[in-house]
Amino acid sequence: MTSPRKTALVTGANKGIGLEAVIELAEAGFQVFLTARSKERGTKSAGKMTDRGLDVTFLPLDVADPRSIETCARKLESRIDHLDVLVNNAGIYIDSDASILDLDEETLTNTLRTNTIGPLQVAQKLWPLLAKSESGRIINVSSGLGQLGDMEGDTPAYSISKTALNAVTRQLAYVLGSHAIAVNAVCPGWVRTDMGTSAAPRSVEEGADTIVWLATDAPPNLTGHLLRDREPIPW
Repeated sequence: MTSPRKTALVTGANKGIGLEAVIELAEAGFQVFLTARSKERGTKSAGKMTDRGLDVTFLPLDVADPRSIETCARKLESRIDHLDVLVNNAGIYIDSDASILDLDEETLTNTLRTNTIGPLQVAQKLWPLLAKSESGRIINVSSGLGQLGDMEGDTPAYSISKTALNAVTRQLAYVLGSHAIAVNAVCPGWVRTDMGTSAAPRSVEEGADTIVWLATDAPPNLTGHLLRDREPIPW
């Protein structure tokens, strides 16, 4: 029997869109686990939330390290009996000025490891907890740069990794539907974060809106989509 308290885990959540999602989910009454690679930054961010009376706990997690994923999953399982929401937000963007003709193997491999393989492995470890929820939800933070129809020649590693993450989303949605777990990807748009820079037109609140909506109010049968501003968009 699962407890009625809603629970969520957000990766890469010590700043930016991830932190905003943590704040809004905690304000909505969720017990939220904030994860980050840096223990110092993650603890500091979670501490600010607890100082505000929000139920936020820091767990260290490097999604590029399978051992870290395993350790995080074990710690989570020792604290809760079910997970309602997994937000795969952690990501890197390290080839903004690159051309695919010059793309080196290390950049591509590192980007895929963090942006695609990491979210998949986190989902693989945590889906049994999500299956114990009455309506589990996985939300993968993708990008319009991964849309094939509009893709151009910039940011090749990042774009490829997000296209692959979209494929992971579709695969998971198909397999986990029988476990009442909805799986969707979100394009938050160009957001004012460290990654997006101050030139971006959208606030972190706007960037996190669809993520939080999918976690809280979206129909439970909405699954297998890429969404922007709460509406499905082409892959």
